[in-house]
Amino acid sequence: MSVIENTKDQIPLYPIRFEPIYQYRIWGGRQLANLLTAPLPDNDPIGEAWMLSDRDDHASLVGDGPLKGQTIGQLMKKFQEQMMGKLTGKFNRFPLLLKFLDAHERLSVQVHPSDMQKDFIPEGEHGKTEAWVVLKSGHESRIYEGLKSGTTAEKLRQSIANGTVEEHLSYFTPKCGDSVFLPAGTVHALGGDIVVFEVQQNSDVTFRLYDWNHIDAKTGQPRALQIDQAIACIDFTQGEKASEIPVLEEQKSVLRERLFQCEYFRLWRLSGKLPFTVGEKEIPRVLVCIDGEGKLKYNNTSYIIRKGDVWLLPAIVGSCLFCPNATVSLLEIALPE
Repeated sequence: MSVIENTKDQIPLYPIRFEPIYQYRIWGGRQLANLLTAPLPDNDPIGEAWMLSDRDDHASLVGDGPLKGQTIGQLMKKFQEQMMGKLTGKFNRFPLLLKFLDAHERLSVQVHPSDMQKDFIPEGEHGKTEAWVVLKSGHESRIYEGLKSGTTAEKLRQSIANGTVEEHLSYFTPKCGDSVFLPAGTVHALGGDIVVFEVQQNSDVTFRLYDWNHIDAKTGQPRALQIDQAIACIDFTQGEKASEIPVLEEQKSVLRERLFQCEYFRLWRLSGKLPFTVGEKEIPRVLVCIDGEGKLKYNNTSYIIRKGDVWLLPAIVGSCLFCPNATVSLLEIALPE
């Protein structure tokens, strides 16, 4: 029997930190070394750190405590009620995929299908709505989000053929703290030494429209495009888009801003230096420390949370007190109810 099976009824869940899963990307860099404590592998460009992933090919492992080394998938199966509380039975696997991205170069111009476009979604997958919070940006950084007015499928195909796709893309130079919502069907890309946190549906379905003539150093070849699928999934009614305007919800002991609210996730940014409450009774939440550090207090135990850490608060944990060491900035993420 596994550790979980032997202790299923004895081990109460606790705040859980997961180990990052680093991903080689041709457009990546080495800046995640400044954000995360786990050393980056080799000297390859690392574009993504998957921080919470309930996927068979890349399963997040518990980093600390009695359940260290267990996957989030195992926890979801063996501790469903402790993990999910009021959401028990709603999800077969953890419904969100959380990442840090380091886009030293521009990643491909791409689009994701919606849940309704089942012809383009492999069995067992979902559509992909996602969002970014900008953590580092510079003068050369760009976020591409949506198409300019008047862009049609035919014009887009022509621009791919002659290398002028950028002329049809709505883009801006982001600043640190900007938040970007990317519903399925949105043409998007980013790059130019930019680091973001990404929250998305638990899906890995991406269709590349254009790849800036990148060559993969490991293969010596350009990456494959999926132009027909990408164009079929574009929502041409969206038009040009811009960064989101935060909604202020609280400014007493902590500055709480809601950045995103959609049917797949809600996300707040919490900033302050006084103790404040995180989590919610009988509902799982995720905490992401994007600046500073502090201690999470639960069940007479203090858990040190550092910059770059991602922690899952299982439903059984409920609400906790977070005590910053100095000024801290956290993201708090809620699952769909």
